[in-house]
Amino acid sequence: MSAPAPPALANNAFKIGNVAIAGRVLTAPMTGVSDLPFRRAASRCGAPYVATEMVACEMLAQGRPDIVRRAAVGEGLPLMVVQLVGRDALWLARGAAMAEEAGAEIIDLNMGCPAKEVTGGLSGSALMRDLDHAQTLIRAAVDATSRPVTLKMRLGWDDASKNAPELAARAERAGVKAITVHGRTRQQFYKGAADWRAVAQVKRATNLPVIVNGDVTDAATAREALTQSGADAIMIGRGAYGRPWIAAAIDKALASGGPIAEPDLAERLDIALDHFADSLRFYGDLLG
Repeated sequence: MSAPAPPALANNAFKIGNVAIAGRVLTAPMTGVSDLPFRRAASRCGAPYVATEMVACEMLAQGRPDIVRRAAVGEGLPLMVVQLVGRDALWLARGAAMAEEAGAEIIDLNMGCPAKEVTGGLSGSALMRDLDHAQTLIRAAVDATSRPVTLKMRLGWDDASKNAPELAARAERAGVKAITVHGRTRQQFYKGAADWRAVAQVKRATNLPVIVNGDVTDAATAREALTQSGADAIMIGRGAYGRPWIAAAIDKALASGGPIAEPDLAERLDIALDHFADSLRFYGDLLG
């Protein structure tokens, strides 16, 4: 069966629940990367959506300073998106409520992180091995907040258990408002190529907006990912390393149908210096 055609991008805006997103190229939550200074730098470059680093619910509720800092809310962001990770329904519910109280407009649940320290604690993509428990966690978060809850996942744990379509359907029934799928299994980590065509199976399994993630680095790969997956939008992760402007640049190229326009060397220096200065203000001179 061929993948559905991507939607027309003449108008790049779309909605997640009741929240309007001003573009279709989103910037992923990335531990050690998408802190508040990075999110502000990307936002100044025009990115419509930049999620926080992955925030561990239990540690957030306990007030651990470094975890609270990951969920930091600041001025200069068009949208506040907090990503939560956890394996206990009570803590996930508390984390969702705290995120809303802090100003989150969208709450994203992580069921895709492949890191051993996360999956070893039965969180992240390990939850794709127990869909009943995953659905319980989703429902706990949805019931704890009035904000739209989204879900980020992989294709499955391994090649023998590509159950992303089933998890997407369950998530929709539990009240999730959008699904992001990284086109690899957990066991692949970041090896091989992202399978954008497999994301089309998730699109067919749900009526929700589906966001394709994995190996998108420029306008050509963005167009191909949309064509193969039939997804409604794109999420960029590693392709945004060192390029906080890339989401906005690809979004403009998709809207215009033209080539991508990246900043020149002088503009990149200005972006880097602003980012550095913001990091010093946020963390202090030693850590920043």
